[in-house]
Order: sequence, then structure tokens, then C-alpha cells
Amino acid sequence: MKRISVLFLLVFLMAQAVFAQNPNKPGNIIIVSIDGLRWKEVFQGAEKQLINNRKFNSQDSAQLVKKYWAEDEQERRAKLMPFVWSVIAKNGQLYGNRDLGSKVNVKNPYWFSYPGRNENLTGYADPKVNSNDYPDDPNMNVLEFIDHQKGYKGKVVSFASWDAVARIVNRDRNGLLVNNPFEDIKGNNLTEAQKLANEIQHYEPQIWGDGERLDANTYAIAKSYIMARHPKVIYLDLADTDDDAHEGKYDFYLDAIHSIDAMMASLWGYFQSDPFYKGNTTIIVMPDHGRGEGAQWTSHGSGTPHSNDTWLMVMGPRVKTLGEVKNNGQIYQDQYAKTIAKLLGLNFTSVNPIGEVIESVVK
Repeated sequence: MKRISVLFLLVFLMAQAVFAQNPNKPGNIIIVSIDGLRWKEVFQGAEKQLINNRKFNSQDSAQLVKKYWAEDEQERRAKLMPFVWSVIAKNGQLYGNRDLGSKVNVKNPYWFSYPGRNENLTGYADPKVNSNDYPDDPNMNVLEFIDHQKGYKGKVVSFASWDAVARIVNRDRNGLLVNNPFEDIKGNNLTEAQKLANEIQHYEPQIWGDGERLDANTYAIAKSYIMARHPKVIYLDLADTDDDAHEGKYDFYLDAIHSIDAMMASLWGYFQSDPFYKGNTTIIVMPDHGRGEGAQWTSHGSGTPHSNDTWLMVMGPRVKTLGEVKNNGQIYQDQYAKTIAKLLGLNFTSVNPIGEVIESVVK
């Protein structure tokens, strides 16, 4: 009887392992959007010209250099984004290092926030979506598409630091949960962590007005919800990087990048500790647009050269382990939506002409 029990246990564990890798099992994915993060900081770390420019830094220069500077590029970028370079680079893929012949660009002609997010989520660089004040996005996005698939209904959620995300996802049309700045998560059985995250956001200084909240509060609301409700698809939209850059605060911009990296590390650590997510969760990280170079690093848009240069990171059970990709040809952000669906074993289609799957990403 004991032998039978041991054998049964081994068979059960093997079956569980196979099931965890079963491409037909509805998987989980977290999509992290980082507003206006340049490829240069991702792949090269802090820029010497900017970190030493007192015009762009209010913090003690010696402390700033200690935190983020190293002569060696690989050491420097790892100081800025340790999770990206110690975990994603070793277990997933990174695209967009132009020094290695890896090109990623927005396809839309505007090179700013709403059009970039529309392109990422709908797969369509819609020329009509030409303003950050654009009303509800008329194009179907990959989030609502996934919500209609078997095993995903009611399990697709978004958390945003910028209030335009509700219009971009078009929650009024599809009914998806999109938690916008200063909105509380509702429910009768909220955890203490959720109640606290709701409360704290109302005490933060509204540095950029009532349409944006600090990423730390968005993250707290998102993580407490994830731990309590276990959604399968999470869209986390963060914006401190773009706001700090527009204000010309390079030190704050670097701190925002470092903090977002730590947030992703914390979420990924939680996913590895929770049986619901472990072994069956993908993370995909992207910007909405890039930024200019030199003195134009604070700006973006079609009048600012290089602000259409972007990047992509992805890691998960269905992702090939390629590390920092070289000479991959041209990737456009209109390919992200179909690739996100493919990573869940789904085929995203639209009435619009959308970008194709990035074939090098998916096993």
C-alpha cells in the first residue's frame, strides 16, 4: 500500500508539472507599460552627460553617482535596473539595444502617449488617434478580446497612474475593471491591504494634478488586488518616468526607473510563491514611446528626433530564452497586441489591419 501511495504521489506530481506547461491551459500575463522610458537608460544605464548636468539634478551629485554610475556599461545598467538584468535578461528576452542592431519603434506618426498605448493594446497605429485628449478609443483592444475567451471572463484588470487609460481601454464599452487615479477598489470583502492602499492614495501630494497619481500608489492598489483576487491578465500602467522627464528632473527620472524595476521584482517574486501564478505567468514590459537625445531628452513627439525609438522585454513559460537580442531586424509596437494573445495561446483578430506576432518571442 505504501508503494502504491508513493507511486501515486509521483504520478500526481508529474501530471502537475506537465499541466503547468500545458499550452492549452489558460495562462496568466502581466503587461507593464512604462511611460516614456528611453532605450538608452534600459540598455546603457544612467547617461554621463545628464547625470553630471546640475540643470537636470537637484540631489547631491556624489550620492547620485554612487547610486547609478559605473564606468562599465553592463554594471551601470544593472545598478539602475537590477531585476531586468539579473532575471529577465537571463530567463527571457530584451529587444531595442540599437548598439547591437536591435530595432524597436512605434509605428504611429505621433510619438506620444495616447497613440502609443492605443498601438500597443489594439495592434493598430490608428492615424485618427492623434491626441492625449482623444475620447474613448473606438478600436478593439487585446484586453477586451482576452476577456471574451474561455477561462478569462471577469479576470482581466487594469491599474493606471494616468486617467486617460480608462478611455484607452474603453471601460465604458467593455466593462473591464480599470482602476484610475484616486479611484478606490470597491467590494464587501476587501483585505486590510486593499483598504490601506485605497486610503493612502488620497493622502499623496497631487504633484501632476488630479489626473495622475504616483506609481507607488498604483502599484500598491494593483498588488493588493492581485493577492486578494488572483486575476489572470493584469495591465499595469506606470507614468512617473514621463512626468519626471518632462520636468527635466533626471535624478527623479532615474529614481522612478529604479523603483519600477523594484516593483516588477516584487511582483515576480510573489508570482513565484503563489501556486496560482507559479510556472504559468508571463511578464511583458514596454513603453508607449521614447524620448529625445541630449538637451531634448525631456521631450518627445514627432518633432523630437529619436522619440520613436523604443524597446521590449518579455519572460515566461512560453517565451524563448534569448537574453539581449542582437540583429533582430525591425519590430514595431503594433505587433505587441497579437504577441500578447499568442503568449496565452490565443489568436487576436480585429477589423483593423494589425501587426503580426513577433515570432522570435513565442516558443
